[in-house]
Amino acid sequence: MTLQATDKFATKAIHAGEHTDSHGSVIEPISLSTTFKQSAPAQPIGTYEYSRSQNPNRENLENAIAALENGKYGLAFSSGSATTAIILQSLPQGSHAISIGDVYGGTHRYFTKVATAHGVDTTFTNNLLEDLPSLVKENTKLVWIESPTNPTLKVTDIRAVSDKIKSLNKDILLVVDNTFLSPYLSNPLNFGADIVVHSATKYINGHSDVVLGVLATNDKAVYERLQFLQNAVGAIPSPFDAWLTHRGLKTLHLRVRQAALNATKIAEFLASNENVVSVNYPGLPTHPNYDVVKKQHRDALGGGMISFRVKGGAEGAAKFSSATRLFTLAESLGGIESLLEVPAVMTHGGIPKEAREATGVFDDLVRLSVGIEDADDLLDDVKQALLAATK
Repeated sequence: MTLQATDKFATKAIHAGEHTDSHGSVIEPISLSTTFKQSAPAQPIGTYEYSRSQNPNRENLENAIAALENGKYGLAFSSGSATTAIILQSLPQGSHAISIGDVYGGTHRYFTKVATAHGVDTTFTNNLLEDLPSLVKENTKLVWIESPTNPTLKVTDIRAVSDKIKSLNKDILLVVDNTFLSPYLSNPLNFGADIVVHSATKYINGHSDVVLGVLATNDKAVYERLQFLQNAVGAIPSPFDAWLTHRGLKTLHLRVRQAALNATKIAEFLASNENVVSVNYPGLPTHPNYDVVKKQHRDALGGGMISFRVKGGAEGAAKFSSATRLFTLAESLGGIESLLEVPAVMTHGGIPKEAREATGVFDDLVRLSVGIEDADDLLDDVKQALLAATK
């Protein structure tokens, strides 16, 4: 199958990265071999030598990710955190990075506890677009965005940030974590990002059975530097995990669209409920950056993630989380099943309270990952859990 430039997302999702083996298999086989035969010294029979350097299943997945993100190059890693680590390790010692303040707790941990070990210092800001010019230093090499952010779902105008970086005439990489939307709802490379990253554990795989990370870029020099580190560090996924993720990717458009439609229905209910303090959801016209959502998101869909503050403080959040029937209390997100968590004591528990609350992560905040179950059943579950939480 040769894809054409005019092929739409669903066609690319099914066929990008396909490789027909000698048997004509319609679905690619899993290649578990760690090493590959050579006809003479340094002359492999095919394109592979050693599976840490490249493997058929990983290469197929990487090609598919690049295609869906409208990028030229893709790379897959052992986890989303490993993807973050490799990007940060690619910076020169003594570099400075700027990150949006409201980021995944594991990303915050890497910036503050690990990257510092090789001299990379990070400045966090809750108003990136406005603060950027004053935060850039001579050694600034990277700007990191999550959009929407985890867990308060703030949306950043990627094109505006890219234009501002370019106006400074600095060699600064713009990295966008697109995990919460997936390549189906947004393509940051289209808006000026240099690298787009995903925890493919989430929507891309979509079935809560793989830990894996991916990135895509259009910059050959960036790709070659990151590919070298991928091989040198060995931060690679197994062939089976790459195969499972590629299989999940083929239904991404169906899953993400349904999750977004379900989430919109739930967010609209929460926004009108007297037991809810506030709702964060990019798909609501009341979202502070809804004008950016309309530009950056397919069909202005808000995605499958919602966060909201429930009345009753930390106790109210705990009661709600323990009262649901269909929403499972567990970390992670983006699977076919619905999950929920309380970020202040779970995914973001390692962030100091003052820094956490400065980004809007209060003790009463609940994060929902809305799955693809029946929307009315999920809504009924939220309704009864709210009643239980506020008795």
